[in-house]
Amino acid sequence: MRRLLVINPNTTESVSGLLQGHVQGIAGPGVRVDTVTARFGAPYIACEASYAVAGHALLDAWATDQCAAPHALPDAVLIGCFGDPGLWALREASAAPVTGLAEASFLQARRHGGFAVVTGGAKWRPMLERLAWGLGVTEQLVAIHTVAPSGVELANNPTSAIALLAQACQEAAKDISVKTVVLGGAGLAGMAAQVQPYVSLPIIDSVTAGTEYALSVPMPSGATNRFAVQWRHVSAELSALGQT
Repeated sequence: MRRLLVINPNTTESVSGLLQGHVQGIAGPGVRVDTVTARFGAPYIACEASYAVAGHALLDAWATDQCAAPHALPDAVLIGCFGDPGLWALREASAAPVTGLAEASFLQARRHGGFAVVTGGAKWRPMLERLAWGLGVTEQLVAIHTVAPSGVELANNPTSAIALLAQACQEAAKDISVKTVVLGGAGLAGMAAQVQPYVSLPIIDSVTAGTEYALSVPMPSGATNRFAVQWRHVSAELSALGQT
């Protein structure tokens, strides 16, 4: 059985539970999904500082999983955050393919042409713009629309969240260069299907896109689960996978 490791780089267990249920449902019974939660950091990533710490927390969670289950290493790793903190760092160290909710949904959306993003948290716009540049999709990314509540706040009040997100998606769809809308956020898992009836353009669920893409990427050859650095003053698990 294939194993998909999902890492929630914030500290909110309810987000991990939401991810576990949705990702397992998408992956199907032939895949074992294990979702782990960051041991430190912010309850929800919604600013530059929390994003930076989340990258460290992601690496720590991955290293902890490797050390705890050396004989059950994952076949793929999914970063359960729309923004993919630590994406390139973990991809450099992991023998298994690594992707994130934003990368996967951006790559899916650009196949249809221009796309817009709708997500929770006003401070996400510049962070997602930088990520889009790094992923090479700035030409296809038409606009980023944010709503004030964070993903956790939206998840905790789904009825009002659907109305708010539908309005933002409708606004994004008014641009004739937009062909699809990405509804991004771990806390928004499953909401795209509820928003879709209110929007004329296809809505992409970032959790669905992330799961499907993670399971489609082949295992790289010759890679090892190691960091190319000698750590100091980090967790024992990170140290164990660093250079000696």
